[in-house]
Amino acid sequence: MSAPLLEAVEVSKDFTVGRSLFPGARRTVHAVDRVSLQVFPGETLGLVGESGCGKSTLGRCLVRLYDVTSGQIRFEGRDITRLGPRELRPVRRHLQMVFQDPYASLNPRRRVADIIAEPLRVHFKMRSAAAGERVRELLRLVGLSPDHANRFPHEFSGGQRQRIGVARALALEPRLIVADEPVSALDVSIQAQIINLFADLQERLGLTYIIVAHDLSVIRQVSNRTAVMYLGSIVETGPTDLIYSAPAHPYTAALISAVPVPEMSSRRRERIVLTGDVPSPMAPPPGCRFHPRCRFATELCRQDRPKLQPLGDGREVACHYPLVAPAAAPAEAGPSAALAERRLGSA
Repeated sequence: MSAPLLEAVEVSKDFTVGRSLFPGARRTVHAVDRVSLQVFPGETLGLVGESGCGKSTLGRCLVRLYDVTSGQIRFEGRDITRLGPRELRPVRRHLQMVFQDPYASLNPRRRVADIIAEPLRVHFKMRSAAAGERVRELLRLVGLSPDHANRFPHEFSGGQRQRIGVARALALEPRLIVADEPVSALDVSIQAQIINLFADLQERLGLTYIIVAHDLSVIRQVSNRTAVMYLGSIVETGPTDLIYSAPAHPYTAALISAVPVPEMSSRRRERIVLTGDVPSPMAPPPGCRFHPRCRFATELCRQDRPKLQPLGDGREVACHYPLVAPAAAPAEAGPSAALAERRLGSA
């Protein structure tokens, strides 16, 4: 496999909440907690998890919209974590983002031509005539008419606005695009059009994507690899087909069990209902972040936080007793092996 295009190493992002006039009332939200991740050229990495798990925050950290609290972000092997605005400018054109809400991410006071042409003027110092031609080319590329360039955002539907956001992201010919819930704010009939647009652009332009979503069916359709996130941490990564067919982490298994299965389908799936609530990111539990809701948790899970470990089939899982046994390791005797066997039988 080639070298990663983007790599996160032990990345954490904390936010301080509370009134600044009362220091004792201020608390820290651990939105992203020691995440390590690799994204390879030409692939689509799906980032999934419950609402509030920190996946959107992680996406913004990866493109340096947020400064990380600790850890490193490397782009094409270069550490960009602490670059200042001037040093970061030539890197930013290669790292672009498509935001979740097309109604809020476009300036309502500016015409579409100005919205798309602004990065061209800032980074390429492009003159008006050349910028106008490039804008028309980008509009055609995302399936809009060049005649739409002089309209305002409120004159478009939600799907059309998202296409404008994609055109703006493509203006600087980026290497990587982070799409934060790109279809969640759209009608179901429009979602397929935007998903197909992303796939077509990737094939034509050789793009690399990170798709952030809570809809597992969307991620399964668009991604080559999937990373599952829970309470600010990555609990499982690997090829999408493997993760969906045989999840190795109990949380991943619970997520997939919640995906509806058509009544006409011959497949049967046991519904795994998680007990309890998601712990607060201001006071995450010790040990494994998932242990308060895990039906297989042991004392080891409550005390020792597991790290991502390879399973030998392209996957990594952060679990002391994964549901899928490592391919290269023989089965262990004793309580651990018995627990793993019981899990496999109930998954």
